[in-house]
Amino acid sequence: MSTARARGPRRRVRDGLAARLMLAQFLVITAGAVTLLGTAFLVAPGLFSDHLARAGAPDEETLDHVRSAFTDALGIALPVGALMALAAAGLVSWVLVRRLVRPIEQLAVSADTIATGRGEAPVPVAAFSSEMRQLSDSFEHMARRLADVDSGRARLLADLAHELRTPLATLQAYLQGMQDGVVPLTDESWETAQQQVDRLRRLSSDVREVAAAQEHALDLRREPLDMVGSAASAVALAEPRATAAGITVKLVPPPVATAEVLADRDRIGQVLGNLLDNAVRHTPPGGRVDVGVARGDDQVTVTVTDTGPGVPADQREAIFDRFHRGDPSRTADGSGSGLGLTIARAIVVELGGRLEASGPQGPADGARFVVRLPAHDPRPAS
Repeated sequence: MSTARARGPRRRVRDGLAARLMLAQFLVITAGAVTLLGTAFLVAPGLFSDHLARAGAPDEETLDHVRSAFTDALGIALPVGALMALAAAGLVSWVLVRRLVRPIEQLAVSADTIATGRGEAPVPVAAFSSEMRQLSDSFEHMARRLADVDSGRARLLADLAHELRTPLATLQAYLQGMQDGVVPLTDESWETAQQQVDRLRRLSSDVREVAAAQEHALDLRREPLDMVGSAASAVALAEPRATAAGITVKLVPPPVATAEVLADRDRIGQVLGNLLDNAVRHTPPGGRVDVGVARGDDQVTVTVTDTGPGVPADQREAIFDRFHRGDPSRTADGSGSGLGLTIARAIVVELGGRLEASGPQGPADGARFVVRLPAHDPRPAS
């Protein structure tokens, strides 16, 4: 049945497009041939007779013989020439139609292969015209994007299944222990169970965000946004948790009053919140987290620096991967879904910016994350 499905698009295109194009060409050529023959037989004899009369034929018998010879020659030459022209035009049309239809047939087969999930399909290189090349290139880009989405989704499901094991196993153990009377029903046991439920809820929410980011389906409402104010709001939201952990979070006074970008207010808050949450989790008690905002000629830079252990050079790109886990000793409380930095970078990239990480800048410095976004000038162009 799969073979029949694979041949279906090819057969439909061949029976449909090629046949219709050849029929259209045949009708055009036939109409031209009929018009030529009709015009020649209607006009040519009269013109020939008129020229003979002007030339002054010697006698009427000779004049009739010449007319008959011209009519016979015209009646034979024109149909034969029309048939030869029709055959030559048909052959040329068939070659052109095949060059046009063949890549379309191959694209149809490739589309059917991709749609039925039988793996990657070769994309033909259509050199017939610039439009066909554009169609082939667009199809190849679409096929690559679909393959990337499918492979990313498979990896995401595998990673998610791995991450779900720990909280589910903990919940199962506590519930079974409570049922058997092994684990006492105390505030601590209920709190542990609630923490695992919260972790599962956070995982489900973050996975949804990652899936939307990978498929470029994030809902972004771009508006002029002051990054100084956004950074101050993010610091204010992070202060209670940081203070409870014995960590100081502060906004370094920026050199400019405003640093405006064109971005989504809620998504920028999510990015800065994730970066601050990551910094607080990786900073030991007594440390600090500094947030700075700077305005350049064409970009606005936001830095989040902590005094934790820092990021090793070989992990400065890997930490943005889904569910990345570095050295466990770097995490102060072991919380987090492992998706915060992944989501933050995806949002920044969607906004046309970059998110980078660097290691210690000095003996007392830890990790440093830099968000770079295109600057927005609210002044009208002169």
